[in-house]
Amino acid sequence: MDASASVEDRGYILSLDAGTSSVRAILYDSFGVAIAMAQRPLRLGYPQAGWVSQDPMEILSRSIACMVEVQVESGIHSDSIRAVGIANQRETVVVWDRETGQPIADAIVWQCRRTAPMIRELENAGHGPRVQELTGLVPDPYFSATKIAWILDDVPGARERAEHGELLAGTVDTWLIYNFTHGAVHATDYTNASRTMLFDIHRLEWSDELCELFGVPRSMLGEALPSDGDFGRVSSDIFSHHPPIAGVVGDQQASLFGHLCFEPGMAKNTYGTGCFLLMNVGEEPVTSSRGLLCTVGLAAGGKVSYALEGSVFQAGSVVQWLRDELGLIQSAEESAAVARSVPSTDGCYLVPAFTGLGAPWWASDARGTLTGLTRATGRAQIVRAGLESIAYQSADVLGAMEADSGLTVRELRVDGGASTNDFLMEFQAGILDRVVTRPGAAERTSLGAAYIAGLNVGYWESVEDLAARQAGEHRFEPAMAAEEREALLGGWHDAVRHTLA
Repeated sequence: MDASASVEDRGYILSLDAGTSSVRAILYDSFGVAIAMAQRPLRLGYPQAGWVSQDPMEILSRSIACMVEVQVESGIHSDSIRAVGIANQRETVVVWDRETGQPIADAIVWQCRRTAPMIRELENAGHGPRVQELTGLVPDPYFSATKIAWILDDVPGARERAEHGELLAGTVDTWLIYNFTHGAVHATDYTNASRTMLFDIHRLEWSDELCELFGVPRSMLGEALPSDGDFGRVSSDIFSHHPPIAGVVGDQQASLFGHLCFEPGMAKNTYGTGCFLLMNVGEEPVTSSRGLLCTVGLAAGGKVSYALEGSVFQAGSVVQWLRDELGLIQSAEESAAVARSVPSTDGCYLVPAFTGLGAPWWASDARGTLTGLTRATGRAQIVRAGLESIAYQSADVLGAMEADSGLTVRELRVDGGASTNDFLMEFQAGILDRVVTRPGAAERTSLGAAYIAGLNVGYWESVEDLAARQAGEHRFEPAMAAEEREALLGGWHDAVRHTLA
């Protein structure tokens, strides 16, 4: 991108979005407009079925490469960069040597299921309720604690070295901060810490009880700070001007901040391969009885807000399946037009339980079903059923959130690739009977990290300043009759019951 037309005396904020499949460095101006970007892919390793790993050095080197490249390509150098914000894939862990800074093993990625036996053992011993009480999390291999323990037990001598204080551990943000500051700062933020299963979300500190339970020496863990804490300055071999790392936040919480969901009852949904729904529930944690997670949602400006989180396992992946496995569409963009070519699915429902069903059903052994087929069911009905399934699943999660919290969501703010599908967003608004709002710039994750960093250094004056600078948004108003909505949801829940049976 040509940044020449947007150069401002006040400078820029650089946001590093360290995701699972790629890293991106994005320069934002004071209007929250991305004026330059550099992106590099990341490789995933699959050493065994259900195992997922990454090379920590590749994550680091490609992050640095993007940060340097975005300066070169834009002509904007570090003396114009006021601050750096980091948004990162959560739960993925790295363990490294305190003295050399070298990782002792590949990173274990959030998707990895290798520690499932450890989780079963913990639950069989009756520790599950206590873990949820302290962390807000349902014990699962998804989270970081058992990943760290696995590395310590798998690498010869690692546990002994860790107990002697020779090894450090952290999520991807911690690994990057440590290296960007040449080892001067070993820290994470509350949002990332709250995803480790080692963090007491009530006291906002590492739990000695949980560290002992999972066999993770407390000395390995960095300082836990608010998202706008002091995370040091970027070293001179990356940025000669040493800008501060002024914002650090887990990617889904970054999106929550990017959508300005600062009040209880405000919610966002990121439509990616799956969907991540987060709902601000206020200053006190809410324990879910419907399989949702309670997590630190926002932690900046001297205030901490909690969030309920629920995941839809299959969202954009449904469109990929319709395209790649069934060949019913040639591109994701085509799906909306095909769905609109028929007035309804004629009672056809797709329940995309390709890897089980998540909240509020939690049926890991469920497998996908296509119900309500007749001789008249054709390509368009199935494509439409696929898109509608994304909206139905999101509605189920949002309903569980409202039931757990006692709050009512009046508007759902959306981002992610599938949010650009107007048919899906219109149907989502209708089936929820709520307004669905899509911002002018659909990318909210990196922007959220930039907002936190910029507010921290005074680049933006206040959250009201951010709201005033938001680009135009698209509002999808609900336009579905109550009788139709009830009938469609009833048919969907019947289809889910068939799937569970």
